Amino acid sequence: MKSLAGAAAKRLAFETVGWLLVVAGIAAMVLPGPGLLMLFGGLAVLSRQYAWARRYVEPVRLRALRGAAEGVETWPRIILSTLGALSIAAVGIVFLISPPAPHWWPLEATFWLLGGTWTGITLLASCGIALGVLAYSYKRFHNHPDARHQLDEVIEHSGEMNKVA
Repeated sequence: MKSLAGAAAKRLAFETVGWLLVVAGIAAMVLPGPGLLMLFGGLAVLSRQYAWARRYVEPVRLRALRGAAEGVETWPRIILSTLGALSIAAVGIVFLISPPAPHWWPLEATFWLLGGTWTGITLLASCGIALGVLAYSYKRFHNHPDARHQLDEVIEHSGEMNKVA
């Protein structure tokens, strides 16, 4: 009986983490953060329980890898991605410092920097993840046309990319 309860708790924990990652990944596609990476992680966790999630793990993984490869194709992309990540960190630091509302702020001071410390922490975490993904992408794909060519062949021959619109 004890092992049954433990198994149910483990399943609930995995499912909770999976769904949180899926929701965060979808949100991060329009907000600062590694959306495809979190979506892939959530689907990978959920694929342990659900066949529908297993069907989408590989297409999302391939899209994430393609985006990673395209993100480091040129130096302007690398520089802009790095500056974008560092800008997110700068905003996170402002949230952590929590300065008073400036005189030009048109709303009440209570509406200045909504979210507080946790917003700053998540922005700094997003910056760290973005820089980590950028470093990984640079190491794997920049000036490695064979790696990019191999990825393109896998995408072309698998037909997996068509499963996710």
